[in-house]
Amino acid sequence: MRWIIIGTVPRRDFELTEGLCRFHDGLLCIGDRRITVARGTPALLATACLAASFLAIEPPQALLIGDIGRGDGSRRLYGYLDERIAELDAELLVFHYLQPDVDWHNRIFLKIEELDSPPLLFADAGYMYVAKMSGFASRYDLFTPDAGEMAFLADEAAPHPFYTRGFLLQEEDRVPELIARAYAHENAARHLLVKGACDHVVHDGLIVDTICEPCVEAMEPIGGTGDSLTGLVSALAAGGYPVAQACSVAARANRLMGLVARPDPSFSIADLLPSLPEALRRAVSG
Repeated sequence: MRWIIIGTVPRRDFELTEGLCRFHDGLLCIGDRRITVARGTPALLATACLAASFLAIEPPQALLIGDIGRGDGSRRLYGYLDERIAELDAELLVFHYLQPDVDWHNRIFLKIEELDSPPLLFADAGYMYVAKMSGFASRYDLFTPDAGEMAFLADEAAPHPFYTRGFLLQEEDRVPELIARAYAHENAARHLLVKGACDHVVHDGLIVDTICEPCVEAMEPIGGTGDSLTGLVSALAAGGYPVAQACSVAARANRLMGLVARPDPSFSIADLLPSLPEALRRAVSG
């Protein structure tokens, strides 16, 4: 399966870069580019590369640009996608950190819909926000929100997570209610992987799996573990797993990575990743 991960890196000097990626000596490598893995789209890509190697599938293509929050890089990447989406010939598109822009999103989405064989569409972070804002959320195959983002999806009136109404923000203990509300207003993808103290796998509004173990408390403050989970589920789907099953295996593997690594507070996501192959082996074997 040809799969492409699309996002940004927080660097002003990072030009639009496209190519197969690999994770080597703690760095994400795309052509002659070397990128430090801390969190965000680089963490997603590094995880996806390691998982692809474990699954013996082709690594993902990366499509990255620098954006330090001003939106200029995101707009250039939107424009590139608008011109070339048909040429990418992808079977899975994973959209990650891009500054939300509904007009650009809709131009790209409608071109994807016109393809003879539209790809699977996964969205997380900023692109998940704009997918919901656009009104096309239900046409996506997977969103991967945390509990706070789930409240945003559940709020039919909120144009951005900053404006989620307070009565929806009790978060963890209300996740099932928030899931139901998001689907009632068509603000959720066909599948959800809701990240939290327990991870919930949802298919068409029904919670089909809940993963609470292992619980490794030291994982909580490590930035990038939500990104690694999205990378895992993307790789498993690219490897042929049905989306709901990919979510369940990914959630278990992400938790097992912490169990295998035995992290302390000094760990970064890059320190966890060497433990990923063993974590995946355990998760896949059940």
